[in-house]
Amino acid sequence: MSEHVEAAFPAPDTSGIAAPYWSALKEGRLMFMRCKSCGHAWLPARTECPKCLSDQASWEEASGQAKLISWVWYHHAYHPWFAKKLPYNVAVVELAEGARLVSNIVDANAHLKIDMPLALAIEHEGEVAVARFRTA
Repeated sequence: MSEHVEAAFPAPDTSGIAAPYWSALKEGRLMFMRCKSCGHAWLPARTECPKCLSDQASWEEASGQAKLISWVWYHHAYHPWFAKKLPYNVAVVELAEGARLVSNIVDANAHLKIDMPLALAIEHEGEVAVARFRTA
């Protein structure tokens, strides 16, 4: 007889260039990168601006305000850990400061709308703090 082993959360790499992002989430803050040359804001972390390719960037703290850009509902889990979350959404969220990230809307329902106002809702999956959003 085999024992049922629950799948572990697929934890992200919290080191390297993204370390400030993950450390801030643990402290209850959301950080994003901004180009010192052109002012473009982005997530996830990368070494050069995706707009002008400058390597001059800094971290800034987000207000936590955002809007919904797009979303999809998953009815099939592509990783065993997500099976208990079905159905779940994956959303593209734009922070008030301009950076976009892939996240979830935690209080989502069938009435989601493009440009819907959202607010940051940091949740923990084991030891990892994750940036999620709720309707504002």
